[in-house]
Amino acid sequence: MKHFLFATSKKIIRAAIYLMVGGLLALLTVFILYLEKRPDLNIWHEAELDAEFTTKSQVTDFRQYLELEEKLFQQLEEKVYAKIAPKDRHNLNRFNHGSMSDPTRWPRNWNRTFELTRESPKAGVLLLHGMSDSPYSLRSLGLSLHEAGATVIGLRVPGHGTTPSGLVEMRWQDMAAAVKLAVNYLHKEINGQPLYIIGYSNGSALAVHYALSTLDDPQEPKPDGLVLVSPAIGVTSLAALAVWQARLGHLLGLDKLAWNAIEVEYDPYKYNSFAVNAGDQVYRLTSEIQKLLKKNMDAGRLQQLPPILAFQSVVDTTVSASALVTGLFEKLPASGHELVFFDINRINEAARIFNNDPKPYLDRMLYDKELSYTLTLVANENGASSKVGFLRKEAGTNVVDAAPLDLAWPQGIHSLAHVSLPFRESDPLYGANSSKENPGIHLGDVALQGERGVLRVSADAMLRLRWNPFYSYLEQSVQNFVGL
Repeated sequence: MKHFLFATSKKIIRAAIYLMVGGLLALLTVFILYLEKRPDLNIWHEAELDAEFTTKSQVTDFRQYLELEEKLFQQLEEKVYAKIAPKDRHNLNRFNHGSMSDPTRWPRNWNRTFELTRESPKAGVLLLHGMSDSPYSLRSLGLSLHEAGATVIGLRVPGHGTTPSGLVEMRWQDMAAAVKLAVNYLHKEINGQPLYIIGYSNGSALAVHYALSTLDDPQEPKPDGLVLVSPAIGVTSLAALAVWQARLGHLLGLDKLAWNAIEVEYDPYKYNSFAVNAGDQVYRLTSEIQKLLKKNMDAGRLQQLPPILAFQSVVDTTVSASALVTGLFEKLPASGHELVFFDINRINEAARIFNNDPKPYLDRMLYDKELSYTLTLVANENGASSKVGFLRKEAGTNVVDAAPLDLAWPQGIHSLAHVSLPFRESDPLYGANSSKENPGIHLGDVALQGERGVLRVSADAMLRLRWNPFYSYLEQSVQNFVGL
């Protein structure tokens, strides 16, 4: 009887395992079929531009980096622009010369590295854009800082500004190596003046990585301060698993599996398509930052980290706002750091219809504990007013000061967004209204209405805020921080 029960149990367990494995294989098959039903890949998803900079390139200084970038854009012209199919020669394709989305329509192609020099600069500023972005994303800050007396470099980070295919193979080490070249060059150009790095999203991660990696290296120039805008310091651990989707696609010869999103490329200065590898590289870079934080903390070097000024919307679906606190600011010793949070619009108790109101979390930070950094919250003056002010708690105190700002929430806007922070309301591409400065498509106030599911551009993409109504506060804070 015991033998019978034992044998029966083994059969049941074996059957359960087979069912579970079969079920997982079925789900995997359905998932692959679903991904394969997405739009076909185009030439800009598959083009191989081998003039892109990597750590293996024979490049030893920034001028050589720019020379290689010149060859890269020649390849882009020859391998993509010159070869797009007739069906793709429409007015919303950035790779169709003369279209409304063609970046070469602009007086300057902001996909490329730019340098704004001063004969006697008061400071040097390196701008680092985000993943899938281009130097355009920090263009406004760069122009204002240059006007105020700084020499500014807007670096085109490897893999960007050309075709989305650039995100498929690039590595975070390539990006970090390019940052090092740019910092060394800028350091020599400014003749001993203060040097600052401003990063947006993944560019913030690159800025923090550079600063941490040079704490034990006396040969590398040290930044005098970091400005982080929507910083990618913490991302979901699912990003580490997503790379297996691309690996499975490579194994099966299914190239579409290398992509999280395959979209129409209508934005002249940002990829709409997004490769799985891009998310994986952000995850790897942020993981490396945590290792460097621990290494320098154990060695007692974090006190040498330059002051950090960070700006973050309390609601952000791209990066984790709470991880910015726990993964960076709470680990920093008191040394002049400041974190600025932009709250949601709470007029007339609008927050009651929000998912996961962050107010309890913000209140704990403002009122319940002493912080080693200054915390500033830009928020409604009260629940009946669209006007905003700030609440500020200085490092090492429990006193919360309040002051008004000459700013207000525009009608119809409930919050900021990850992609909105570095853009002013009058930005020619992403601002509230188009301007004469924009010779092509305007993406700041897209409001197409009709039946759902008709457009390939998602409603989420159209509803996401692309400009910052409080940009003037951000810009002035940056200029003060940089000493301009």
